[in-house]
Amino acid sequence: MPAVEQFSAEADSAAAASSEVRWRPSYPIFGNEYLDRQEAIESNARTYPRRLPLALKSGRGIRVWDVEGREYIDCLAGAGALALGHNHPVVVEAIQNALSEEVPFQTLDLPTPLKDRFIRELYESLPPPFEKQFKIQFCGPSGADAIEAALKLVKTATGRRGLLAFHGAYHGMTLGTMSVSGESVPKAAIGGLSAEVQFLPFPSDYRCPFGIGGQAGADIGLRYIETILDDPNSGVLLPAGMLLEVIQGEGGVNCVPDAWLRDIRCLTERYGIPLIIDEVQTGLGRTGRLYAFQHAGVTPDVLVLSKAIGGGLPLSVVLYRRDLDLWRPGAHAGTFRGNQLAFVAGAATIRYVREQGLDVNAAEMGGVLRAELEAIAREESCIADVRGRGLMIGVEVVEESRDGAIAARPSSSGKLSRAIQHECLRRGLLVELGGRNSAVVRMLPPLILALSDVEAIVDRFRDAVRAAARGAASA
Repeated sequence: MPAVEQFSAEADSAAAASSEVRWRPSYPIFGNEYLDRQEAIESNARTYPRRLPLALKSGRGIRVWDVEGREYIDCLAGAGALALGHNHPVVVEAIQNALSEEVPFQTLDLPTPLKDRFIRELYESLPPPFEKQFKIQFCGPSGADAIEAALKLVKTATGRRGLLAFHGAYHGMTLGTMSVSGESVPKAAIGGLSAEVQFLPFPSDYRCPFGIGGQAGADIGLRYIETILDDPNSGVLLPAGMLLEVIQGEGGVNCVPDAWLRDIRCLTERYGIPLIIDEVQTGLGRTGRLYAFQHAGVTPDVLVLSKAIGGGLPLSVVLYRRDLDLWRPGAHAGTFRGNQLAFVAGAATIRYVREQGLDVNAAEMGGVLRAELEAIAREESCIADVRGRGLMIGVEVVEESRDGAIAARPSSSGKLSRAIQHECLRRGLLVELGGRNSAVVRMLPPLILALSDVEAIVDRFRDAVRAAARGAASA
């Protein structure tokens, strides 16, 4: 039995054998002492427990169990960080072996055998130019810190100040990363964000910023970008860098066309603008290739990675062309950039993803899952669009039936998407929300997903959509 199917099957067997983890079609109202204590003492900024009121106790494979023993299929997977799911044997074994050797937990940026092994595994997973032409910077534990580092890098290397970013982008919640992110609401209460960021139209078939969609919409956006770079009266100075996601995750699973990305790469090369690609969420097999930029056959100047490369533990890096390495010692630092257990877990995960072809599995299982979700969309008028690549899928929820006119799309419905998420939760399925008004239901399941898992996800999601739609109709 292939490793993917074997591990998933073992998890299914363990779930079936336990009297505490039976799946029920509908759970009672959620709430427990952990959630109550959290509400009393934790910050108002907490997010996930507001929509997913759970206290989790254990996890294995693609499933987790809460403190009451309820079982859930996890299509959130730590916001995409758990490429191999929960407690995968190769990750657990790697960490246990490291602990038995009494490795130091943190080593700042000192070299260690474990760090060296991680670097070798990471470079072997990347296209050939990276090993000879790119250097690596280890950052703080989050993807946001690595984005901050990338922005500092290109500003230092070019001597310029401005940046180009895109509508719908999400790069983190620090002051610097919020400056280059598209969502306005978190910025409203914060002063001091960088004003030297020019936001550009992001191509979209469903919600084209020009009301056209398809190749024509992408071409017009590209022409606009070229114009502001070429026109001396555009008011936009030559920037220090352009930052983009190949697939916008938090922005609603918006995918760039491969041809558009190749044209962007040509533009940035022509004008000498370092191209920064944020693969914090898409990296390591998520989209059906090891890295999302490979679909278009381009090579960025700067690549930002986090989440999955740490095997579920905190780790982030920036890889960049050698000629950009004009930093002085200490120009970017962080106490936890020497997380040895993350190096161990990350190296094991990268190696396993490559050996087992989990990028290919993501493409195949993602294709099946998308097709099933598109069938649901044909049945339910509140589902307007299904999009994504590999196992990074978004389902846009709207208030009314579609009329087919791109310029007159129905309003996105955050209220209904939240209802769908809640009905999914009641049926033992964890999904995320994103996009405009949080109206896109997002699925980021582990890359070990098997066909039986896809069928279970689809069954639960279909029931949840129908229940939410009935509730909306009767309200």
